[in-house]
Amino acid sequence: MHADVDFERLYRDVIPSVVSLYVGRETPGVGAGSGFVYDEGHVVTNEHVVNGVERVELRFADGSWAVGRVVGTDAYTDLAVVAVEEMPDSAVPLTVAPENPRPGRPVAALGNPLGLDGSITAGIVSGANRSMPTSGGFAIPDVVQTDAPINPGNSGGPLVGLRVDDDAGDAAHRYEVVGVNRARQGDNIGFAVSPTIVERVVPTLVALGRYPHSYLRTRTLDVTPTVAEANGLDDPRGVLVVEAPEGPRPGDGLRGADGTKTVRGQRVPVGGDVIVGIAGGELRSHEELMRYLITETRPGEPVAVDVIRDGEPATVTIVLDERPAVERPRRGRTRRRRGGGTDVPIR
Repeated sequence: MHADVDFERLYRDVIPSVVSLYVGRETPGVGAGSGFVYDEGHVVTNEHVVNGVERVELRFADGSWAVGRVVGTDAYTDLAVVAVEEMPDSAVPLTVAPENPRPGRPVAALGNPLGLDGSITAGIVSGANRSMPTSGGFAIPDVVQTDAPINPGNSGGPLVGLRVDDDAGDAAHRYEVVGVNRARQGDNIGFAVSPTIVERVVPTLVALGRYPHSYLRTRTLDVTPTVAEANGLDDPRGVLVVEAPEGPRPGDGLRGADGTKTVRGQRVPVGGDVIVGIAGGELRSHEELMRYLITETRPGEPVAVDVIRDGEPATVTIVLDERPAVERPRRGRTRRRRGGGTDVPIR
Protein backbone atom coordinates (compact mmCIF):
# COMPACT_ATOMS: atom_id res chain seq x y z
CA MET A 1 0.00 0.00 0.00
CA HIS A 2 2.90 2.36 0.79
CA ALA A 3 5.51 1.33 -1.72
CA ASP A 4 7.46 4.60 -1.52
CA VAL A 5 7.96 5.12 2.20
CA ASP A 6 10.23 8.06 3.02
CA PHE A 7 12.35 6.29 5.64
CA GLU A 8 14.41 9.42 6.27
CA ARG A 9 11.27 11.28 7.29
CA LEU A 10 9.99 8.27 9.24
CA TYR A 11 13.21 8.23 11.25
CA ARG A 12 13.12 11.96 11.88
CA ASP A 13 9.50 11.86 13.05
CA VAL A 14 9.56 8.67 15.11
CA ILE A 15 13.02 8.52 16.73
CA PRO A 16 12.16 11.07 19.50
CA SER A 17 9.67 8.50 20.82
CA VAL A 18 12.17 5.61 20.80
CA VAL A 19 14.09 4.93 24.01
CA SER A 20 17.33 3.13 24.86
CA LEU A 21 17.07 1.16 28.11
CA TYR A 22 19.99 0.27 30.37
CA VAL A 23 19.75 -2.16 33.27
CA GLY A 24 22.31 -2.05 36.08
CA ARG A 25 24.77 0.43 34.55
CA GLU A 26 26.31 0.99 37.97
CA THR A 27 27.45 -2.65 38.18
CA PRO A 28 29.31 -5.06 35.88
CA GLY A 29 27.02 -6.94 33.49
CA VAL A 30 25.02 -3.95 32.31
CA GLY A 31 22.11 -4.80 30.00
CA ALA A 32 20.90 -2.78 27.04
CA GLY A 33 17.62 -2.86 25.14
CA SER A 34 15.04 -0.62 23.51
CA GLY A 35 11.52 0.66 24.06
CA PHE A 36 9.02 3.23 22.86
CA VAL A 37 6.69 5.77 24.43
CA TYR A 38 3.26 4.16 24.80
CA ASP A 39 1.43 6.95 26.62
CA GLU A 40 2.36 10.10 28.53
CA GLY A 41 3.75 8.17 31.49
CA HIS A 42 4.78 4.75 30.20
CA VAL A 43 7.34 3.08 27.96
CA VAL A 44 6.80 -0.39 26.46
CA THR A 45 9.67 -2.85 26.09
CA ASN A 46 10.31 -6.61 26.20
CA GLU A 47 9.98 -8.52 29.46
CA HIS A 48 13.34 -10.20 28.89
CA VAL A 49 15.02 -6.78 28.79
CA VAL A 50 13.92 -5.83 32.32
CA ASN A 51 13.23 -9.12 34.08
CA GLY A 52 14.56 -9.28 37.61
CA VAL A 53 14.95 -5.52 38.10
CA GLU A 54 12.75 -2.77 39.52
CA ARG A 55 14.35 0.28 37.93
CA VAL A 56 16.02 1.04 34.61
CA GLU A 57 17.80 4.02 33.09
CA LEU A 58 16.37 5.45 29.87
CA ARG A 59 18.15 7.58 27.29
CA PHE A 60 16.07 9.58 24.82
CA ALA A 61 16.99 10.73 21.32
CA ASP A 62 17.68 14.28 22.51
CA GLY A 63 20.38 12.95 24.85
CA SER A 64 18.38 13.38 28.06
CA TRP A 65 18.20 10.66 30.72
CA ALA A 66 15.46 9.44 33.02
CA VAL A 67 15.03 6.70 35.60
CA GLY A 68 12.00 4.47 35.13
CA ARG A 69 10.21 2.00 37.38
CA VAL A 70 9.14 -1.40 36.03
CA VAL A 71 5.41 -1.57 36.80
CA GLY A 72 4.27 -4.58 34.78
CA THR A 73 5.75 -7.66 33.12
CA ASP A 74 4.42 -10.66 31.22
CA ALA A 75 6.81 -13.43 30.21
CA TYR A 76 4.23 -15.29 28.09
CA THR A 77 4.07 -12.41 25.59
CA ASP A 78 7.52 -10.94 26.42
CA LEU A 79 6.03 -7.52 27.15
CA ALA A 80 6.83 -5.09 29.95
CA VAL A 81 5.87 -1.56 30.98
CA VAL A 82 8.16 1.03 32.56
CA ALA A 83 6.68 4.09 34.30
CA VAL A 84 8.57 7.34 33.65
CA GLU A 85 7.68 10.54 35.51
CA GLU A 86 9.38 13.03 33.18
CA MET A 87 9.98 12.65 29.45
CA PRO A 88 11.08 15.17 26.81
CA ASP A 89 8.25 17.08 25.11
CA SER A 90 9.37 15.57 21.80
CA ALA A 91 8.83 12.01 23.10
CA VAL A 92 5.17 11.74 22.11
CA PRO A 93 3.27 8.45 22.40
CA LEU A 94 3.28 6.26 19.31
CA THR A 95 0.01 4.86 17.98
CA VAL A 96 -0.33 1.06 18.11
CA ALA A 97 -1.96 -0.40 15.01
CA PRO A 98 -5.54 -1.65 15.52
CA GLU A 99 -4.86 -4.86 13.62
CA ASN A 100 -1.93 -7.01 12.57
CA PRO A 101 0.02 -5.95 9.45
CA ARG A 102 -0.27 -7.84 6.21
CA PRO A 103 2.70 -9.46 4.46
CA GLY A 104 4.45 -7.10 2.05
CA ARG A 105 3.93 -3.95 4.09
CA PRO A 106 7.06 -1.72 4.32
CA VAL A 107 8.29 -1.31 7.90
CA ALA A 108 11.23 0.03 9.89
CA ALA A 109 12.77 -1.32 13.10
CA LEU A 110 14.11 1.35 15.44
CA GLY A 111 16.13 0.96 18.60
CA ASN A 112 19.49 0.39 20.21
CA PRO A 113 21.14 -2.59 18.45
CA LEU A 114 24.47 -3.67 19.96
CA GLY A 115 24.38 -0.55 22.14
CA LEU A 116 24.22 1.79 19.11
CA ASP A 117 21.56 4.34 20.07
CA GLY A 118 19.13 5.69 17.51
CA SER A 119 19.47 3.06 14.77
CA ILE A 120 16.99 2.23 12.01
CA THR A 121 16.72 -0.74 9.65
CA ALA A 122 14.07 -1.23 6.98
CA GLY A 123 12.27 -4.07 5.25
CA ILE A 124 8.83 -5.54 4.84
CA VAL A 125 6.45 -7.70 6.83
CA SER A 126 7.38 -11.21 5.70
CA GLY A 127 4.56 -13.05 7.46
CA ALA A 128 1.93 -12.80 10.17
CA ASN A 129 0.29 -15.10 12.71
CA ARG A 130 3.56 -16.88 13.41
CA SER A 131 4.33 -18.83 16.58
CA MET A 132 7.73 -18.19 18.16
CA PRO A 133 9.25 -20.74 20.57
CA THR A 134 11.07 -19.35 23.61
CA SER A 135 13.75 -20.63 25.94
CA GLY A 136 11.06 -20.95 28.62
CA GLY A 137 9.52 -23.96 26.88
CA PHE A 138 6.42 -22.18 25.52
CA ALA A 139 5.63 -20.27 22.33
CA ILE A 140 4.44 -16.69 21.79
CA PRO A 141 1.51 -16.74 19.35
CA ASP A 142 0.44 -14.21 16.73
CA VAL A 143 4.00 -13.01 16.07
CA VAL A 144 4.89 -10.72 13.13
CA GLN A 145 7.78 -11.83 10.90
CA THR A 146 9.95 -9.25 9.12
CA ASP A 147 13.13 -9.12 7.04
CA ALA A 148 14.07 -5.76 8.60
CA PRO A 149 17.32 -6.59 10.46
CA ILE A 150 16.69 -7.02 14.20
CA ASN A 151 19.86 -7.38 16.25
CA PRO A 152 20.59 -7.82 19.97
CA GLY A 153 19.63 -4.55 21.64
CA ASN A 154 16.69 -3.93 19.29
CA SER A 155 14.56 -5.94 21.72
CA GLY A 156 11.58 -3.91 22.89
CA GLY A 157 11.85 -1.25 20.19
CA PRO A 158 9.04 -0.51 17.75
CA LEU A 159 8.48 -2.00 14.31
CA VAL A 160 6.86 0.95 12.52
CA GLY A 161 4.90 1.56 9.33
CA LEU A 162 2.83 4.35 7.83
CA ARG A 163 -0.69 4.43 9.22
CA VAL A 164 -3.13 2.58 7.00
CA ASP A 165 -6.21 4.56 8.00
CA ASP A 166 -4.65 8.03 7.74
CA ASP A 167 -1.12 8.72 6.53
CA ALA A 168 -1.59 12.48 6.26
CA GLY A 169 -1.07 13.35 9.92
CA ASP A 170 1.87 15.20 11.44
CA ALA A 171 5.12 13.81 12.84
CA ALA A 172 4.76 10.58 14.83
CA HIS A 173 0.99 10.53 14.23
CA ARG A 174 1.61 9.59 10.61
CA TYR A 175 2.93 6.23 11.75
CA GLU A 176 1.85 3.26 13.81
CA VAL A 177 3.58 0.51 15.74
CA VAL A 178 2.94 -2.80 13.96
CA GLY A 179 5.06 -4.87 16.33
CA VAL A 180 7.41 -4.84 19.32
CA ASN A 181 10.77 -6.14 18.13
CA ARG A 182 11.84 -9.26 19.96
CA ALA A 183 14.45 -11.44 18.27
CA ARG A 184 16.22 -12.59 15.12
CA GLN A 185 16.40 -16.19 13.94
CA GLY A 186 18.80 -16.73 11.06
CA ASP A 187 19.43 -14.36 8.17
CA ASN A 188 16.62 -11.98 7.18
CA ILE A 189 14.15 -13.42 9.71
CA GLY A 190 13.14 -11.20 12.62
CA PHE A 191 10.15 -11.41 14.90
CA ALA A 192 8.01 -8.87 16.73
CA VAL A 193 5.12 -9.18 19.18
CA SER A 194 1.95 -8.30 17.27
CA PRO A 195 -0.01 -5.08 17.87
CA THR A 196 -3.12 -7.15 18.65
CA ILE A 197 -1.31 -8.75 21.57
CA VAL A 198 0.21 -5.42 22.65
CA GLU A 199 -3.16 -3.70 22.87
CA ARG A 200 -4.64 -6.64 24.76
CA VAL A 201 -1.83 -7.06 27.29
CA VAL A 202 -0.23 -3.66 27.93
CA PRO A 203 -3.27 -1.82 29.41
CA THR A 204 -3.66 -4.67 31.92
CA LEU A 205 0.05 -4.49 32.78
CA VAL A 206 -0.38 -0.78 33.48
CA ALA A 207 -3.44 -1.40 35.65
CA LEU A 208 -2.49 -4.64 37.44
CA GLY A 209 1.23 -5.17 36.93
CA ARG A 210 0.61 -8.62 35.43
CA TYR A 211 -1.55 -10.26 32.78
CA PRO A 212 -3.67 -13.28 33.81
CA HIS A 213 -3.54 -15.82 30.98
CA SER A 214 -6.30 -18.31 30.27
CA TYR A 215 -5.28 -21.95 30.32
CA LEU A 216 -6.95 -25.16 29.10
CA ARG A 217 -4.43 -27.33 30.99
CA THR A 218 -3.93 -29.47 27.92
CA ARG A 219 -1.09 -30.49 25.63
CA THR A 220 -2.13 -30.47 21.99
CA LEU A 221 -0.82 -31.45 18.57
CA ASP A 222 -1.82 -29.98 15.21
CA VAL A 223 -3.82 -32.43 13.13
CA THR A 224 -1.60 -33.07 10.09
CA PRO A 225 -2.52 -35.60 7.39
CA THR A 226 -0.54 -38.24 9.31
CA VAL A 227 -2.32 -37.44 12.59
CA ALA A 228 -5.68 -37.43 10.80
CA GLU A 229 -5.02 -40.84 9.24
CA ALA A 230 -3.94 -42.36 12.55
CA ASN A 231 -7.10 -41.09 14.25
CA GLY A 232 -9.52 -42.01 11.45
CA LEU A 233 -10.36 -38.41 10.59
CA ASP A 234 -11.61 -37.32 7.18
CA ASP A 235 -9.81 -33.96 7.16
CA PRO A 236 -6.51 -32.68 8.62
CA ARG A 237 -7.93 -29.81 10.73
CA GLY A 238 -8.00 -28.79 14.35
CA VAL A 239 -5.77 -29.93 17.21
CA LEU A 240 -5.53 -33.31 18.91
CA VAL A 241 -5.62 -33.32 22.72
CA VAL A 242 -2.60 -35.38 23.74
CA GLU A 243 -2.84 -34.81 27.50
CA ALA A 244 -5.69 -33.41 29.61
CA PRO A 245 -6.55 -33.41 33.32
CA GLU A 246 -9.43 -35.52 34.58
CA GLY A 247 -12.60 -33.68 35.52
CA PRO A 248 -14.33 -33.94 38.91
CA ARG A 249 -16.65 -36.60 37.44
CA PRO A 250 -15.88 -39.24 34.79
CA GLY A 251 -16.38 -37.77 31.33
CA ASP A 252 -15.98 -34.14 32.41
CA GLY A 253 -13.64 -31.89 30.46
CA LEU A 254 -11.47 -32.75 27.48
CA ARG A 255 -10.09 -36.22 26.89
CA GLY A 256 -6.45 -36.90 26.15
CA ALA A 257 -4.95 -39.60 23.94
CA ASP A 258 -5.07 -43.15 25.28
CA GLY A 259 -2.59 -44.85 22.95
CA THR A 260 -0.42 -44.54 19.87
CA LYS A 261 -0.49 -45.83 16.30
CA THR A 262 2.33 -46.08 13.78
CA VAL A 263 1.71 -44.44 10.41
CA ARG A 264 4.47 -44.47 7.80
CA GLY A 265 7.03 -45.15 10.48
CA GLN A 266 5.81 -42.35 12.78
CA ARG A 267 4.20 -43.04 16.17
CA VAL A 268 1.14 -40.83 16.58
CA PRO A 269 -1.06 -40.30 19.69
CA VAL A 270 -4.61 -41.56 19.16
CA GLY A 271 -7.92 -41.60 21.00
CA GLY A 272 -7.98 -38.00 22.28
CA ASP A 273 -10.52 -35.31 21.53
CA VAL A 274 -9.87 -33.30 18.39
CA ILE A 275 -10.69 -29.63 18.97
CA VAL A 276 -12.21 -28.18 15.80
CA GLY A 277 -13.90 -25.07 17.16
CA ILE A 278 -14.08 -22.71 20.12
CA ALA A 279 -16.86 -20.33 21.12
CA GLY A 280 -18.68 -21.15 17.88
CA GLY A 281 -15.73 -20.34 15.61
CA GLU A 282 -13.63 -22.74 13.55
CA LEU A 283 -10.25 -23.74 14.94
CA ARG A 284 -7.55 -25.02 12.59
CA SER A 285 -4.31 -25.05 14.59
CA HIS A 286 -2.64 -24.76 17.99
CA GLU A 287 -1.52 -21.26 16.97
CA GLU A 288 -5.16 -20.19 16.53
CA LEU A 289 -6.09 -21.76 19.87
CA MET A 290 -3.37 -19.84 21.74
CA ARG A 291 -4.21 -16.60 19.96
CA TYR A 292 -7.89 -16.95 20.88
CA LEU A 293 -7.15 -17.68 24.53
CA ILE A 294 -4.91 -14.60 24.85
CA THR A 295 -7.02 -12.11 22.91
CA GLU A 296 -10.59 -13.21 23.65
CA THR A 297 -10.78 -14.87 27.08
CA ARG A 298 -10.05 -14.42 30.79
CA PRO A 299 -9.33 -17.03 33.48
CA GLY A 300 -12.49 -18.23 35.23
CA GLU A 301 -14.67 -17.79 32.15
CA PRO A 302 -16.54 -20.75 30.64
CA VAL A 303 -15.88 -21.46 26.97
CA ALA A 304 -17.63 -23.85 24.61
CA VAL A 305 -15.18 -26.17 22.85
CA ASP A 306 -16.30 -28.13 19.77
CA VAL A 307 -14.60 -31.51 19.45
CA ILE A 308 -14.62 -34.73 17.50
CA ARG A 309 -14.87 -37.49 20.12
CA ASP A 310 -14.88 -41.15 19.11
CA GLY A 311 -15.66 -40.04 15.56
CA GLU A 312 -18.71 -37.97 16.54
CA PRO A 313 -19.11 -34.20 17.05
CA ALA A 314 -19.62 -32.95 20.60
CA THR A 315 -19.43 -29.72 22.56
CA VAL A 316 -17.71 -29.49 25.94
CA THR A 317 -17.92 -26.46 28.23
CA ILE A 318 -14.60 -25.73 29.94
CA VAL A 319 -14.02 -23.24 32.75
CA LEU A 320 -10.63 -21.74 31.96
CA ASP A 321 -7.85 -21.87 34.53
CA GLU A 322 -5.10 -19.29 34.97
CA ARG A 323 -1.79 -20.25 33.44
CA PRO A 324 0.99 -20.79 36.03
CA ALA A 325 3.91 -18.39 36.28
CA VAL A 326 6.92 -18.88 34.02
CA GLU A 327 10.14 -20.24 35.50
CA ARG A 328 12.76 -17.72 34.48
CA PRO A 329 15.58 -18.91 32.17
CA ARG A 330 19.13 -17.81 32.78
CA ARG A 331 20.18 -14.48 31.30
CA GLY A 332 22.05 -14.47 28.00
CA ARG A 333 25.78 -14.24 27.48
CA THR A 334 27.66 -10.97 27.76
CA ARG A 335 28.70 -9.16 24.58
CA ARG A 336 31.40 -6.50 24.23
CA ARG A 337 29.90 -3.12 23.40
CA ARG A 338 31.20 -1.64 20.16
CA GLY A 339 33.60 1.24 20.52
CA GLY A 340 35.02 -0.06 23.80
CA GLY A 341 33.55 0.28 27.27
CA THR A 342 32.29 -2.36 29.66
CA ASP A 343 30.88 -5.76 28.70
CA VAL A 344 27.18 -5.46 27.94
CA PRO A 345 24.61 -8.26 27.74
CA ILE A 346 22.53 -7.02 24.82
CA ARG A 347 18.89 -8.06 25.00
